Amino acid sequence: MSSKYPEAFIEQALVKVYSRGHRSVKSVAEDLNVNQHTLKYWMKNKIMSNKDAPTAREKRPQDWTAAEQFAALKATHGLPDEALQAWCREHGIFPHHLTSWEAAFCVDVKESASGVREMRTLKDKVAKLEREIVRKNGALAEAAALLILQKKFRALWEDEA
Repeated sequence: MSSKYPEAFIEQALVKVYSRGHRSVKSVAEDLNVNQHTLKYWMKNKIMSNKDAPTAREKRPQDWTAAEQFAALKATHGLPDEALQAWCREHGIFPHHLTSWEAAFCVDVKESASGVREMRTLKDKVAKLEREIVRKNGALAEAAALLILQKKFRALWEDEA
């Protein structure tokens, strides 16, 4: 006897199997308490039925841009735990994604602060080197002028002698 699964269960199982990451289809099937071949059959049928229709994949957490991550952090800041869970379910992510995004933004801010200090140090060093180049160019021009005057002086005295 074969058991008939509801369409909603099949859809959820397919979402789970397509977002399984590095896990095998067999391990997902064991988690769902479904035969591995049944799950593969559902996958095959889903592919065949959606061949003509464009595939609209759910957005994975790693597909979110930095701007979207920041907007999500702003939207969920200060939400109570239940409201946060509901927001996460609605947008297809988990609360730990928000936590990791927040940590990444904080690290970027700290790195950018040290980067600002480093940039300032480099700018000061460049300005100092530019002043030194100007000074050395002046000295070089003065030396060149003295050499030219010396040549002219020698040439002048050689003509008179």
